[in-house]
Amino acid sequence: MEGPYKYIREGNGKVTRVIRMGTRKSQLARIQTDSVAEKLKELYPDLQLEIVAMSTIGDKILDTALSKIGEKSLFTKELENALERNEVDLVVHSLKDLPTSLPPGFTIGAVLERENPHDAVVLHPKNAGLTLDSLPEKSVIGTSSLRRAAQLKKRFPQLEFENIRGNLNTRLKKLDEKEDFAAIILAAAGLKRMGWESRISQVLGPEDCMYAVGQGALAIEVRARDRDILEMVSILHHPDTVLRCIAERAFLKQLEGGCSVPVAVYTEVKDSVLYLTGAVYSLDGADCLKDTMQTNIELDNKVNESTEEHVNVAITANNISVTALSAAEKLGLDLANLLLTKGAKDILTTARQLNDAR
Repeated sequence: MEGPYKYIREGNGKVTRVIRMGTRKSQLARIQTDSVAEKLKELYPDLQLEIVAMSTIGDKILDTALSKIGEKSLFTKELENALERNEVDLVVHSLKDLPTSLPPGFTIGAVLERENPHDAVVLHPKNAGLTLDSLPEKSVIGTSSLRRAAQLKKRFPQLEFENIRGNLNTRLKKLDEKEDFAAIILAAAGLKRMGWESRISQVLGPEDCMYAVGQGALAIEVRARDRDILEMVSILHHPDTVLRCIAERAFLKQLEGGCSVPVAVYTEVKDSVLYLTGAVYSLDGADCLKDTMQTNIELDNKVNESTEEHVNVAITANNISVTALSAAEKLGLDLANLLLTKGAKDILTTARQLNDAR
C-alpha cells in the first residue's frame, strides 16, 4: 500500500483508497467542490472522499485588480502544487480560472454541465427595481473584469465603472454596506450556486455583455498519468458544454488572451451545429472586433480508443467523439484567426499596454 495515495482501513477490514479533492477556501469554491463530491458519490457509492481547502494568491491579494497582478494562474497555482506533490488527487475549479495551457503533467479530466454563463446585475438595495438603463446618470458600477467594463462602457456610456475586488461575500457586503456603488456585476452562476438568486435584478444577454471563456462551467483538474482517476471523473463530462468550452478556449488561446485583456464569447449548440461568437475590445469599449462562425459537430461514435492521448486546449475527453472535439477546437482557431486578420492583435496589445500603465 506504499506510494503517494492515501488509504483507510474500514471496519470490515477492507482497505479503500481515499480520493482527496483540492479546493480554494472561499465559500463558493467549497459549495462547488461539495456539489462535485455529491455527483461522484451518486455514481460511485463506495468512494471515500476527503476535501482539502487552501488559499491561493488570488485569494490573498485583495487590494489589486486581477488584471494587474500579472499572474496567469492566480487562483490555481497552489492547488496545482498540491496536485503535483500528491497531497490531493483532483482539484475542482471554475473553468474560467484555468489558463488555456496547463503545466506539463496536468489535464482537465471533466467539464460539468454549464450553469447559466451570463453576467448579472446586483443592485444596491436603494436602487431596487431599476436596471442599468434606468439608473441615474453617472451611477458607479463595480466590476473587477476588463471584459465586463469594456462592453458595458460602450453599451451604457452614461454610467461610470470602477474596480471592485474580493470574493462574492465581500463584494456584496461592499455594495450593501457602503454608498460607493449603485450596482455590481457578477457571474449569474456563482450567485445561483450560493443561493443568492434573489439578488439578481437583471441577467445581461449577449447583446449587452458577452461572457468570459468557460464561464459558468466547473472543471476537474487531475494528474494526466492517473488513468484511474481520469476514467472515474470522465463520466461527469457534459458533451455540449465540453465542445462549447473547447471552442471558447481555443479562440482565447489563439488570441493569446488572458485576464489582462477584454475578450468575450457567446456559444450555443443547435441541431448538431456549434455556433461561436467572439469579440475583442479596447479598454473603453470604443474599438471592437466581433464575428460569428459555426461548425457541424454531429456526435459520431468515433471516440478515442488509441493509446495516443487526444487533448484539446488542456481538456481530455476520451469518451466524446474525436471528430466533434477537433471541429470545436478548429472553430475557435478559425474565428481567432479571422479577427486577427482584421486587426485584433493591435486592439489587444494596446489594451494590455494601457492596463499595465494604469
